[in-house]
Amino acid sequence: MELARIEKLLAAYFEGNTSLEEEKSLRKYFTSDTVAPQLKEYQSIFEGFHSAQHEVSQRELIIPDNSVFKIKALWYGIAASAIVAIVIGSFVFSGPSMSHEEREALMAFNKSKEAMLLLSKNFNNGAGQLATLNQFTESKNRILK
Repeated sequence: MELARIEKLLAAYFEGNTSLEEEKSLRKYFTSDTVAPQLKEYQSIFEGFHSAQHEVSQRELIIPDNSVFKIKALWYGIAASAIVAIVIGSFVFSGPSMSHEEREALMAFNKSKEAMLLLSKNFNNGAGQLATLNQFTESKNRILK
């Protein structure tokens, strides 16, 4: 009965479907002296886990100081922000500024443009009236023939 339960737990263990209590009972079984012969091959795995659980490293752990990196990153961020602000400011404040003469020339150009548009509109109206006059003349000539 015990052997069937251990084999079932072992299969679940290798599938990753065991609870901590079940794993504890497996470790207890495989570290004891009463392991079934067909399960002896798994005993070394659990004995290795047991011995690894009690290992302690004698090596000193040195954690690098990240504060220097954080300070450098902060200064790089500030420098990048300053550069972006300078570039944006140069585009905003160096926009096209016109002198008094250029503004007067632009106003004169716009007035000339309006006058030309008015002339074009009147010319088109006159051309339309000439087309009507031509039609009237052709009709008159047909009647008088």
